[in-house]
Amino acid sequence: MSVSVEEYLGDSGKPYREYVDGILIPKSYPTTLHALVQYELVSMLRRQGVEALAEVTVRLAATKFLIPDVIAAPVLQGPYPTEPVLLCAEILSPGDRLGVLFAKCERYHEWGVPFCWLIEPEKQTAWHYPANRDPQRANSFLLAGELKVSLKELFRGCS
Repeated sequence: MSVSVEEYLGDSGKPYREYVDGILIPKSYPTTLHALVQYELVSMLRRQGVEALAEVTVRLAATKFLIPDVIAAPVLQGPYPTEPVLLCAEILSPGDRLGVLFAKCERYHEWGVPFCWLIEPEKQTAWHYPANRDPQRANSFLLAGELKVSLKELFRGCS
């Protein structure tokens, strides 16, 4: 069943769902480990002077709304950013597939987001995925322009 944009934006129920061309797409249920990494990432980005928030719905097009786990930009517009942000980060939850999240990053890139990160808390690994380049596994740091996040610091509470 197709849902209108107005119905989507008026639905305040859980779980969070994304919206693409009338179709509701459920997000995976986050774990405590997912939430911890999400909190740490937002904190680390904010200390670097950008606005960073978790679970903000972004409007890629008139009928495309996604919910990145974390977004960051010098200034975030509200209530639903319609201009590309600097960074979208996705944190894997159980049940997420890496290929699906890489495809989601490609949607962010098409929208104009220059940097995407994929973070796997269980394995304490991460990938940089800049626009117009292939994803690369991060060794010690995640990079997005001037932003730099230490994986050791990001995962410090995940043992």
